[in-house]
Amino acid sequence: MNAPMMVAKITAKEFKSDYKPVWCPGCGDFTVLSAITKALAMLELRPENVAVVSGIGCSSRIPAYTTCYGFHGVHGRAVAAGTGLKLARPDLTVLVTGGDGDGYSIGGNHFMHACRRNADLTYVVMDNHVYGMTKGQPSPTTEPDWPSKLAPGGTGVREFHPLVIALAAGANFIARGFSGDPNGAASLIAQAIRHPGFSFVEILSPCVTFRPDQRTWKDTVRVASVEPTEDPARAARRLMTDDGFNIGVLYTGNRRPYRSLPGTQAQPLAGLEKEFLL
Repeated sequence: MNAPMMVAKITAKEFKSDYKPVWCPGCGDFTVLSAITKALAMLELRPENVAVVSGIGCSSRIPAYTTCYGFHGVHGRAVAAGTGLKLARPDLTVLVTGGDGDGYSIGGNHFMHACRRNADLTYVVMDNHVYGMTKGQPSPTTEPDWPSKLAPGGTGVREFHPLVIALAAGANFIARGFSGDPNGAASLIAQAIRHPGFSFVEILSPCVTFRPDQRTWKDTVRVASVEPTEDPARAARRLMTDDGFNIGVLYTGNRRPYRSLPGTQAQPLAGLEKEFLL
């Protein structure tokens, strides 16, 4: 009698496309890409069941470097596109990727309302406190005293605090990772995907080209000394006093994810096309 066929487990390599990343040598996004593919393999997903959506920026190149379905959107609109996709195709695992400039500046409004809607998707933001692709301008998370050619002496503007905003707006899962710890980041992303509702993972990803000072982040990040909490008030106290370098799962909510209205059915493409005929 023939022995039963053993199905080999999927590996992270099977989620990586043949395109070679064009990031600067030493960019943290290389290891974030690795963390994403490791997380998808860890969850034993299949590339054809995953969609990766992005906006504009260095980190938004991620979809091209995976074998999953991908959509490269316009500046700041990745979360909106990802939300629409998840509601239209709830069977897909939807992962949205982007950077601090894309997600918190022009995309800030979509970010807040995605947290509020609580659709079941995961948003991974690679935060390097700078606009890397457009040559080093201050971003929403840049320190107010960081000098640049655009803002000598610094902007003097307080940084945007994405984790605080995410909690206040209603995100159901909040975590922070570090690109220098790809295995830890992979674990956070896997937990975020598993958790129902809108999951937000900020990953500190140094820009060694325009922010070489960020090389010291490897000595600054630390595992959060507290356990994850499902109490929004306790999470708020933690995040408001956080210096931005505690990594780990910081909040796990229990809100029910947003779903399409009961009784609605997917409409065939031909029917949708008729609505647009003149």
